[in-house]
Amino acid sequence: MDRAARLGIYSVPSKDDSVARSQQTNRDPLSRAGLRQLVGLGVLGAAAFAGLMAALAFASSLTSSRGEHIGAVDFDRKAISVALWFEPPQLDSTRTQDVTSSTILEHVMEGLLRYDVHRNLVPGVAERWDIRPDGATFWLRHDALWSDGRPVTAHDFVFAWRTAVEPQTASPYAFLLYAVKNGEAVNSGKMPPEALGVRAVDDRTLEVEFENPIAYFDKLAVFATYYPVREDFYRSMHGSYGADADKLLYNGPFMITSWVHGASLRLQKNPHYWDRDSVKLETVDFAYITTDLNAQLNLYRNGDIASVERLTPDALDQALNERWPLGHFSDGSIWYLALNHRPGRVTSNYHFRKALQLVNDNPELVNKVLRMPSYTPADSIFPSWIKGEHGYFLKEHPPPPVVHDAAAARKELETARRELGLSSFPPLVILCDDSPLASKTAEYYQNLYMRTLGLRVRIDKQIFKQRLAKSLAGDFDLIVEGWSPDYDDALTFGDLFSSWNLNNHGKYVNPKLDEQVRIAQRSLDPAVRMAAFAEIQRILIDDVAIIVNYERGQLYVQDPHLKGVTHNAIGAERAYTHAYLVANP
Repeated sequence: MDRAARLGIYSVPSKDDSVARSQQTNRDPLSRAGLRQLVGLGVLGAAAFAGLMAALAFASSLTSSRGEHIGAVDFDRKAISVALWFEPPQLDSTRTQDVTSSTILEHVMEGLLRYDVHRNLVPGVAERWDIRPDGATFWLRHDALWSDGRPVTAHDFVFAWRTAVEPQTASPYAFLLYAVKNGEAVNSGKMPPEALGVRAVDDRTLEVEFENPIAYFDKLAVFATYYPVREDFYRSMHGSYGADADKLLYNGPFMITSWVHGASLRLQKNPHYWDRDSVKLETVDFAYITTDLNAQLNLYRNGDIASVERLTPDALDQALNERWPLGHFSDGSIWYLALNHRPGRVTSNYHFRKALQLVNDNPELVNKVLRMPSYTPADSIFPSWIKGEHGYFLKEHPPPPVVHDAAAARKELETARRELGLSSFPPLVILCDDSPLASKTAEYYQNLYMRTLGLRVRIDKQIFKQRLAKSLAGDFDLIVEGWSPDYDDALTFGDLFSSWNLNNHGKYVNPKLDEQVRIAQRSLDPAVRMAAFAEIQRILIDDVAIIVNYERGQLYVQDPHLKGVTHNAIGAERAYTHAYLVANP
């Protein structure tokens, strides 16, 4: 039984129940009685902590030209203040690849389709559409406008999609446009961007030709890589599009009116948005950007921010002691250790990887080290909520088991040493970001591999942006990494380790896996697709492409006056488009 169940916060759900909730809106915080003795707030000394809080307050004051400070909730101005964990690396939708950037982009941009309050796909810029086996037609609404008042046209989608697949753009998500005819050929430099199978019939009609029949194109069309970009504005930025608030043109519910890098980011309601009457908040002020959970908790206690996400066990104790309203949701993500398969890395050796796999113990990591009641040990790249042919994929296709065996692991390690021609193994470098749980995970593996295999491990802890840069450069042996779904189909996990996927940071290459990904991409038969995903799952485990750790859920506290915030497995991790304030909750 996990810690949350013992405390009586909520009943531990069955996988089926948690899946259902992960696909629906989790809107109102869960209130629970219960007290526990408050534990220490961390290792920061009082003076250092006060200095941090003062710095955050100063940075927050910079978010507005008038130096205004918005509290957690402001009824008169219909405004809220919240915090971001990480600085968005950049907000160019043709190149973005991280959850933080995607969350901001979902608030300020809109594609052909969008999510409603229940996370169902509904009309966005396109008021209607027709999807056929060989292609699709989208008819754009006449009142879809950019934030400068000019119409959003079919030409803006054509330009954006062509830009995303151009090789020089180096978009990590260009592969999502391989569904469009010639997308892969353009991205590999074999054909010009104009060969991409998308064209503007006129300003309000977009015609798309598919590379092959595709069962999930409507789900792709909502993703950030499919957002429109207006060519004249993009070119006027001379390579800095998406780098600052004034270097973006918006067509979504909000606009960025202030972005103080590393400190804050402010959203204001977009007066040109076609569905602006459904947007109740005027301002969403990400007034603080910090990975310091203790700082966020103090800001919440002081009435400076309206919510705190990603509560740790110690923070949970504090929330219970303070009698704060608690909420829980499954964010849909899978977390794992990515291994570097590039030549010259010890992790490119199968027997070395097998040794690491045989000593892996996910229940120990989750239940004894991370101690997160919202986390579930996992054995597959496919999370439990992914649908199969008739029910849930993992029930229809359970992953092949891996037996924990330290003695067998040491034999595999000796085989690897002989094959690599080494007298001893060099220290492994495990890359992680500077968040508390990533650090704990890295420290756990540092201890585990020394204790069981005698391997030395050096932890390379970086801020999120730098961790991402090192991941792309291959500057690691292992990475503490996670994957959140981009769209509601098993392929969003199934193609992650295909050879062409730029998010495959370890450069794992397996032609048999690529073949199964192609089948899943091209088939319209659910049984054929699920069989392909099952084979992908087997290959990843048998070849030790990665070491899966857990499915992530999140605990959070939220001001009871704030309602309608959606927490999601697909799309933005948290969305304020439908949020509103109530005076008497």
